[in-house]
Amino acid sequence: MNVPERPWLLRKPWLGVTRPSWVMILIAITLLGLSWLQMSPTRPAGVATPPVSEDAGTGPVDHPSSSCSGFYRPGRSRRTTFSIEQFGGVGDGTTSNTDAFRRAVEHLKALGDKGGSQLTVPRGRWLTGSFNLTSNFTLYLEEGAIILGSQDPNEWPLIEPLPSYGRGRERLGARHISLIHGDGLSDVVIMGHNGSIDGRGRMWWEQWWNRTLKHTRGHLLELVNSHNILISNLTFINSPFWTIHPVYCSNVVVKNVTILAPLNAPNTDGIDPDSSSNVCIEDCYIESGDDLVAVKSGWDQYGIAMAHPSSNIVVRRVSGTTPTCSGIGFGSEMSGGISNVLVEDLHVWNSAAAVRLKTDRGRGGYISNITIANVAMERVKIPIRFSRGSNDHADEGYDPKALPRINGVYIKNVVGIDVGKAPILEGMEGTIYEKICFRNVSLGRISPEARWHCEFVAGEAYDVSPMPCRELKNNGSSSWCRNS
Repeated sequence: MNVPERPWLLRKPWLGVTRPSWVMILIAITLLGLSWLQMSPTRPAGVATPPVSEDAGTGPVDHPSSSCSGFYRPGRSRRTTFSIEQFGGVGDGTTSNTDAFRRAVEHLKALGDKGGSQLTVPRGRWLTGSFNLTSNFTLYLEEGAIILGSQDPNEWPLIEPLPSYGRGRERLGARHISLIHGDGLSDVVIMGHNGSIDGRGRMWWEQWWNRTLKHTRGHLLELVNSHNILISNLTFINSPFWTIHPVYCSNVVVKNVTILAPLNAPNTDGIDPDSSSNVCIEDCYIESGDDLVAVKSGWDQYGIAMAHPSSNIVVRRVSGTTPTCSGIGFGSEMSGGISNVLVEDLHVWNSAAAVRLKTDRGRGGYISNITIANVAMERVKIPIRFSRGSNDHADEGYDPKALPRINGVYIKNVVGIDVGKAPILEGMEGTIYEKICFRNVSLGRISPEARWHCEFVAGEAYDVSPMPCRELKNNGSSSWCRNS
């Protein structure tokens, strides 16, 4: 299906965000370009770009400027197309379409092995409660189409907690299902001509704020145990909780997506790949009350027991703002392990951090082979942060002796303007935070007394300003970091 490209950086003036000046952006891009010319593009040993094809017989190949959207491999073209109106849908913004969406998907499910199907949502405001998707299926929102989340909590039914979490993330027991949901699916496309999905999450945020929330809030879109997923050319607005959450999934592409939530909306992460592999996130703009992108893999003893890592993930050309969290985060739920992640061309402003690794005692797991390159930031409080000890556990059954291991984090070509502090790297006594490499990092005019803060970490740093901490020693011309 040929769909015109959506405008990439869709802006919403009601969020009241101060935009980065084009002068600052031009300076940052120029500095990054000059630094890139001075440095070898070779990937550090052991850090791999996810393979283009899961079935390829050779190892992964690094193409720094290419798209990773080939992770999604189109199946057969959809032979049958229906409109939601054919199932009784009414796009007036007040009529409930919950039954219409559920009837439509149930009808189209039977066509999955006959070439698949497409459900089209035309221009209008389509109020609905939660509904499930099916395999070999496209949900297509035409220009001007808006799916609106129901304000009746009963239309977001309760489902079992994820096994790698052991309970709802916010409350014990069951959790609310996402507005759009899928489990055990293959070849699913969710796309449009700049249509929107609005979770109308304020009802849920207020329950969080006033402490009346009984069960964990639902996501806006969650896919579980699914394979070969494409999400593109859509705007996701006002998610009750994490916005896009692929969990136990493989071959997932999220491309040309805009995600918007008020900057004080709690836990409205943008895109959270969780215990998933071969994930591509590129050309996305995100404004939210939490991490723009957060890579996860389960919580404490439940994530350790399931041992389902997140691996082979590419994040490219993501930009946005979050006043309380980070542009790219790892964890803190990382108990199943996170490895082989490439982040390139990240642009963050008016945010708490640009890059953050979050762990805790009891998490176990590992974070390894992470490459982060070409980062531009303005007005960021702490540019790069390793944090620990939030004391956020699923229950009292966690093992405090289960410590995380961090090995092989490569951060290079970073420019910061109006940065509040130097990096803070807090490891954890008794465990391993090693092979931390910084190359070509310039954080602008930080106050003279601002110094790197490092504890229980080991690595190297080259061409870094301000002067790095002594834990990041230089080893001369034979350095694994300098020559990687």
